[in-house]
Amino acid sequence: MHPRNMNNETAEAVQAALAEKANPKNVSTLQRFFKTGTGEYGEGDIFIGVRVPANRIVAKQFPALPLLEIDRLLNSSIHEHRQAALFILVYRFLAASKSSSRDDNLRTELSNFYISALKRGRVNNWDLVDSSAEHLLGAYLEDRPRQLLFDLASSTQLWERRAAIVATFAFIKRKDGSTTFELAKKLLDDPEPLMHKATGWMLRETGKRISQKVLTSFLDQYAAQMPRIMLSYAVEHLSVKQRTHYRNLR
Repeated sequence: MHPRNMNNETAEAVQAALAEKANPKNVSTLQRFFKTGTGEYGEGDIFIGVRVPANRIVAKQFPALPLLEIDRLLNSSIHEHRQAALFILVYRFLAASKSSSRDDNLRTELSNFYISALKRGRVNNWDLVDSSAEHLLGAYLEDRPRQLLFDLASSTQLWERRAAIVATFAFIKRKDGSTTFELAKKLLDDPEPLMHKATGWMLRETGKRISQKVLTSFLDQYAAQMPRIMLSYAVEHLSVKQRTHYRNLR
């Protein structure tokens, strides 16, 4: 499908396109999966039943959606509206990062916009964080000071902390695990299982994408202190013997 013309580059147009993709039969499953019940991490989030592949198709139809309209989507109470907004931001950031069309001013604008949305609580479930932080935080900070990630990792807000560690996926893919390991040390005492999973996931990726040695060196020092879920994720691709060894250190 061809991109819509500028006259249709509105939040309402995106919402209408998503409504066409919505399947009410998906809603109850999504609500359970993203823990929207009372006292759960996604409490009160509203779903209309749009699956991720369909949402991505919609997002790609609105490459020029103004930031003001993206902000309106992010302020929606409907999960899929916020998800589409983040997909649009990521696609625009990726386009501005290509060597043939690199636009550093736009990359900065998009990253700052994202950080503001994150701090306002609009990037507020793990799928929203995981599809955006690597690019709009991590890739942006690759050649910049990374103190922001340590500030976010110290936040009282779960999603800011998760964004901090998931952002390091961009560094890991460039064979740099240093920030991942430093953040992981800070997050050893995090009380949230979703943080244990995210940190363990990033540690596992250092072993897969950089070297097993950098991962096991970290585990040799910190496995005994790691929450069970974090350690389980981190050692997933190690040998049975290695997994048993590190689990027995706890």
